[in-house]
Amino acid sequence: MVTSALPASRVEVPLLVAFIDLSGYALQATRVTDDELAAIVDGYYELVAARVTAAGGRVVKFIGDGALVVFDVAAADAGVAALLELKDDVDRYLANAGWGCRANIKAHVGPVIAGPYGARDDKRFDVIGKTVNTAAMLDSSGVALSAEAFRKLSPEMRQRFKKHTWPTTYIRVEDPHRFRRR
Repeated sequence: MVTSALPASRVEVPLLVAFIDLSGYALQATRVTDDELAAIVDGYYELVAARVTAAGGRVVKFIGDGALVVFDVAAADAGVAALLELKDDVDRYLANAGWGCRANIKAHVGPVIAGPYGARDDKRFDVIGKTVNTAAMLDSSGVALSAEAFRKLSPEMRQRFKKHTWPTTYIRVEDPHRFRRR
């Protein structure tokens, strides 16, 4: 289901849905010129798109410092591996630019309604549903997976995460556990 072509109709499909955003972005945006901001954001978008598409995923959309990406559930290990590599790539990119921002990534697995949405003459691919909302509501200061996403991983990939509770999420072993209840 994760293809670059715009499907003719909407379909319910299980996907690994991930949100990516930058901690400290709003504050950093006030400290630089619009030209510098645009250049950094464009480079960030390129990093996201390169990692996601190389792993067989799809960038659904970008907005400001945020990105919504999806992967086929059958490729959960490849998708999560790409997200882990992306976290490191983005953090390194921003550090080299002198920015104090870091990538936060949160992922959930479940059914979505995928397909064309938008104005009558300007439909674009999007994913809608509770799965998207659940992924958005995960709280992370690094890389976090819902229990549903964690269960789709191989035993080897699961070793890269540790259990964190309320609600149950799995965070990358290297990340601190600073979570808030929502």
